[in-house]
Amino acid sequence: MQKEITRNVKSSSKVSRPVALITGASSGIGLELAHLFARDGYDLVLIARNQASLDRLGGELHSEHEIQVTVIAQDLADPLASQVIYDQLTHRSIEVEILVNNAGTQVYGAFHEASLEQLLELIQVNSIALMHLTHLLLPGMIRQGHGQILNVGSTGSFAPGPLNAVYCATKAFVLSFSQAVGAELAGTGVTVTTLCPGATKTAFITRHGMQDVRIFRKSMPAKQVAEAGYKSLRRRRPLVVPGLGNQLQVLSFQLMAPFLSLTPPALLNAIGKRFMGRMRTDVGQKKFSQEV
Repeated sequence: MQKEITRNVKSSSKVSRPVALITGASSGIGLELAHLFARDGYDLVLIARNQASLDRLGGELHSEHEIQVTVIAQDLADPLASQVIYDQLTHRSIEVEILVNNAGTQVYGAFHEASLEQLLELIQVNSIALMHLTHLLLPGMIRQGHGQILNVGSTGSFAPGPLNAVYCATKAFVLSFSQAVGAELAGTGVTVTTLCPGATKTAFITRHGMQDVRIFRKSMPAKQVAEAGYKSLRRRRPLVVPGLGNQLQVLSFQLMAPFLSLTPPALLNAIGKRFMGRMRTDVGQKKFSQEV
């Protein structure tokens, strides 16, 4: 389902604005990024599952900043969603200057106990949809000679995550994919930035009662994470890990990497359980949450 929120513009003041497309725009980091782009005068294409949430956000941003907002309600767990989005953009002759692949999902708990359907949806949302949208929109950016892509990874991009195995694997894909494509784009005027936050305070954490889990107790606010990603995108930096604690964690992962093959599996599992804190595996399997 697609809907456009337009603005009334006097003919003398009508200007062509750059367009930023944001997935997972209705909450968390995506919502905060939408506010930042709107503040700086970008027209927006907002993607999420919930039409009502998109309509509210689009109306708010349109009223406050006099920008044009197009909202497209699509579930990126659907393999056809990326093409539907692209077809809507083509139909309306919308050229995307900035692509923000923010939508993501998680499944907590032991891999062998998780729902296969949920795990496949996780891979679809976190990795395949991100790659698909990039593949569809990147050629237009290259033709224009300018453009930017912000892909949201995780501190989990840098190391395996027991009890979070598939999620961390998808985020490792995001980082590797972003760095490789970024290198391919040298000299084209198009750049790729990867935002790798740690635990972040978002609505779904509270909604699913995970705010007391150890890794979320001192998590960064979504607004702070979004600001770090936005600033790095504007500066065309290839990678940003917001927060000193997260940076130290990533450094420790990188220092440990040469020794992972020598680390007993039981120790890796213990580390994973320590980071997950009080979250029990049987409860964690029910915490299938999407910021899309």
